[in-house]
Amino acid sequence: MLRDAVQELRTLQAHDGSVPDEVEHARASELVATASAAIATLAPGFPHDEDYLVAVTKDLARWVDGGFGVPDFLDSLLLFHPERARVDGLRHLVVLPMYTQNGSTDRRFEAVLLEVRWPEVAARLEAERFSNSLFVPVRFLGFTGGYDTHSAVLFPETVAVRELPAFTWGAIFADRETARFRRVVRAAADTTRLALPPDAARMLADQRLAEEVFVLWDLVHDRTHMRGDLPFDPFMIKQRMPYFLYSLEELRCDLTAFRAAVELERDGVPHARLVQYAIVFDRIFRFPISGTRVRNYDGLGGQLLFAWLHQHHVVDWTDSRLRIDWLRVPGAVVALAEQIEQLYWRSIDRPKPAHWLAAYALVSGTVSPHPASVWAQGPEALPLDGPPKGLTDAVLDDEFPLSMFYEALGRKLADVVASTSGITD
Repeated sequence: MLRDAVQELRTLQAHDGSVPDEVEHARASELVATASAAIATLAPGFPHDEDYLVAVTKDLARWVDGGFGVPDFLDSLLLFHPERARVDGLRHLVVLPMYTQNGSTDRRFEAVLLEVRWPEVAARLEAERFSNSLFVPVRFLGFTGGYDTHSAVLFPETVAVRELPAFTWGAIFADRETARFRRVVRAAADTTRLALPPDAARMLADQRLAEEVFVLWDLVHDRTHMRGDLPFDPFMIKQRMPYFLYSLEELRCDLTAFRAAVELERDGVPHARLVQYAIVFDRIFRFPISGTRVRNYDGLGGQLLFAWLHQHHVVDWTDSRLRIDWLRVPGAVVALAEQIEQLYWRSIDRPKPAHWLAAYALVSGTVSPHPASVWAQGPEALPLDGPPKGLTDAVLDDEFPLSMFYEALGRKLADVVASTSGITD
């Protein structure tokens, strides 16, 4: 009842979450009443979320009484705290107006039933070595249309509220991340005739094992955004800047997780080796050929890692077959991580344009820019005498096009990538 009511309510909402057509208000009221009744019926199954679910029904009633304007669910959002009880298998019912990253920019209602994924190895590492009190790994049990997409996150900053609160949690759907990873990597390995290490093949065949691997990866990745020699305006602050800087930040976090996994493997931690496989495979196979070519910063990060490994003779493409020298992978990945870390360390001594130019030099030194690129012509071709906006505008939407290898791989796997939308296993 809840899912169906919310799904229909979404069709009445405008981009900002309001219902502007007064003709639809009567039906919207009926749907809100149905949703509220369903929440009340379901609430006893979620005693840990009692205050939040009561507040949700109040926010829904206030939205109706206010004439279905732009939703404001700050009161209920402030009472939802999944980070306070990270217990494997604990369930939460979430009903909020939001946009879904990698799904839709419309702020519409979503109803999501989710379950926490908190394996013992993750709990121990978070408590002892990688503290991250905001991180909540979860899996889907049910969802509405905004999540029938590639979206794999639930962040409080996406919720429609009157003012931005201090954020205390972020949820990542490990099942979706894992499912699309397994499907694309299996197809990519078959297409490139890559011989998979036995333990990597076992991970690709086991959804639950792979979910635990992704939880460990995300645990370190997520916390890294707040740690290290960061530029003064780090990635987390919303600002407009060249997308290759976002590429480097996301890749930095992944390579930091890779380095941590190398250390954990030496310490005999379960799944540590599998985390290394997952990072390399997801980055070099799925990321470059997923999404559009409009400022695809995750795609560029994957292109950079692949090109770096290829140019350091760790990845080899001969006789129409891909080979990876896994003994040399850790050293090459760490070397790239150190290049990015050095860039960040130097950033506090540089003005913003100089930092951006240095970042571009790092990327373009490995991945070929578009032949028509103004940035590739050097500082003398760029509008350095104006505001930074001019530099950002000069970046092409596809500043670093796909190589011939990825163009061919993308064509062969296009249907596979498209089929991963909305999957959970």
